[in-house]
Amino acid sequence: MANHLLANNQHRPWPLPDRPWLMTQTWNELLFAHWPISQELLKPLLPDKLELDTYNNQAWIGVVPFTMNNIRLRGLPQIPYTSAFHELNVRTYVKVGDKAGVYFFSLDAAHRLAVEAARAIFHLPYQYAHIELNESKESLIHYFSRRRDRRANPAQFLADYRPVSKPYYAKKDSLTHWLTERYCLYTTSRSGSIMRGDIHHEQWILQDAEAEIATNSMITAVGLTQPLGEPLLHYSKRLEVLLWYLADVER
Repeated sequence: MANHLLANNQHRPWPLPDRPWLMTQTWNELLFAHWPISQELLKPLLPDKLELDTYNNQAWIGVVPFTMNNIRLRGLPQIPYTSAFHELNVRTYVKVGDKAGVYFFSLDAAHRLAVEAARAIFHLPYQYAHIELNESKESLIHYFSRRRDRRANPAQFLADYRPVSKPYYAKKDSLTHWLTERYCLYTTSRSGSIMRGDIHHEQWILQDAEAEIATNSMITAVGLTQPLGEPLLHYSKRLEVLLWYLADVER
């Protein structure tokens, strides 16, 4: 998998990292649910050295449920009972210089060991949650998450979603491309310095989606007001991903 992904890199906005990758993951049954949100609300929640990224001067926040498998450290076999679990992210978009990436407000995962490992290795705000994902014969995904980690505010998410279009690649310079084609994450170290985690994958194969979101306190749990209006929805069946160790950001 890794060699195939590394060879397919022409779509990237900057070259691949010049150091070995750390981990493989495969993301499945993923929903992007995005809402426009005020810049003034987001900026106070970001580290000072990160610049909020906007599309036509509009900021966005996303809630992203999915399930993962094929989780494996480079050079090691899959470890039983740790190579697959469900995850739910709350994210916005930031940049440092000319490298635009993702900033996570929260990451809920249904695996206690993975939560603690990700907090230690990637300095990300992972929390443990009870998460269920079921798929019907009509390609309807039923997703339920309830946070059980006391290190963050209580939060729940309950939704049914499915694809409603043929698969496609987002057009370059479109809002959909801007929201999804991100090849790094930003976080802070324990000392407060900015760190970047590079990722690599083929271009997203997306489908338009529909969703009935019955419960969503993921955004309000961060300390934000839930944006009004219907979200912009996209679905992806499967994406293979490579991740690198965090690196200090040079400014």
